[in-house]
Amino acid sequence: MSSQQLLFGRSARGAGSPRARRRPPRLGTPFLPAGFCHSREVRALLRAGAEQSRRGSRSRGPAGARVPSVQADPAPTAPTTVLRLITRMNIGGPARQAILLTKGLSAEFPTILGAGRPAQAEGELTDPDVPVRHVPLVRPVRPGTDLRCLLVVRKLIHESGAKLVHTHMAKAGTIGRLAALTSARRRRPRLVHTFHGHVLQGYFGGPQQRAFVQFERVLAKHTDVLIAVSPEVRDELLDLGIGKPVQYRVVPLGFDLAPLLAVGTPGGPAGRLRAALGLGDNVPLAGTVGRLVPVKDHATLFSAVASVPGLHLAVLGDGELRSTLEALAFELGISDRTHFAGWWTDVPSALADLDVVVLSSRNEGTPVALIEALAAGRPVVATDVGGVRHVVQDGETGWLCGPADSAGLARLLRQVTSEPEIAARMAEAGRLRVAARFGYERLLAEHRSLYEELLG
Repeated sequence: MSSQQLLFGRSARGAGSPRARRRPPRLGTPFLPAGFCHSREVRALLRAGAEQSRRGSRSRGPAGARVPSVQADPAPTAPTTVLRLITRMNIGGPARQAILLTKGLSAEFPTILGAGRPAQAEGELTDPDVPVRHVPLVRPVRPGTDLRCLLVVRKLIHESGAKLVHTHMAKAGTIGRLAALTSARRRRPRLVHTFHGHVLQGYFGGPQQRAFVQFERVLAKHTDVLIAVSPEVRDELLDLGIGKPVQYRVVPLGFDLAPLLAVGTPGGPAGRLRAALGLGDNVPLAGTVGRLVPVKDHATLFSAVASVPGLHLAVLGDGELRSTLEALAFELGISDRTHFAGWWTDVPSALADLDVVVLSSRNEGTPVALIEALAAGRPVVATDVGGVRHVVQDGETGWLCGPADSAGLARLLRQVTSEPEIAARMAEAGRLRVAARFGYERLLAEHRSLYEELLG
């Protein structure tokens, strides 16, 4: 599929055909991937949506069809510099970054934070000081909903006067950048997209994955700055032909680590997880933190735990695979040693009770669970994928093995639980390292500098 086909959803035509010569692609032309809907309908609806915005009244689309509703939260009244758009505020690293950046930079760069709503099982991250303007962003490809969201975000850009649009996560990156690029404003906003990882490997089948890669390549050409959360993520994206090296900035994640750094210190957070699970202090307890979704490959972890007699596993998180994983634990004979605790809001009190934190993912950006575990002084075992090495140095601050290697995970879990003094020394080395690299002050400083550069 060519870039032109992907952008405009047209049937294949030779580049030299008469129609292709008469109607070359223009940056100002509304463009969408073929999966949204038929291109002629898209163009008509977008034109009608723009007319609706100008008139402030209801318009009709092609053949008298009503334009999809573009109602959202009330328009902002204060001047806006940045529109920050994230697919959903589910519990995890991207949502935490969106809140921290919005909260920490709004005094200098007045910001609107827009997001879709997460599924109930994912949990929703909120902050009373950071209001969220909800827009109809959904993670799956849903042509009708996606088109409505595009119109909502275009209207939001127009009404807010945002000078910079910063998107986080794949779907928000697509909708937000398309909305800015097809905006009726004479001068489009500057565009920044953060890859907190990517969904271009390990999430979808071959044809769909290839289409997403191609579309990301096209969007990257029209994006001012691409942010990767680790050198590994940047290099993977460049290997896929997405963007040019000069476009990338590597900006590691940043967090308020103080509560985690206090774990294990006098007066620090006390462990509460074991009491909630009914486990004594002498029971070996591993933990895994995150969404219960296929890319996290909990099946490999469960198989490893089954090979380590006496080891219990606390599963901190929730998601679409919970019932499947509960059945798997029963099938493997470890249901009495596997504890599904759901989302644990007081993370330091949970980590304080764990002997080791395990990550078994097939793909990762920068794993927040491992940053938090090391900040709390917990030993870590993980698969060597994506940006994991940006956080864990194998044999120095933790242990790594290959993905989908249950035997390797089991071997490392036995090593950690049988050599607690070595594990504690490595965890302390990891604590010092993440404290120096993943603080939120650095995160704010790097984004502040970038925004000043783009808007100055």
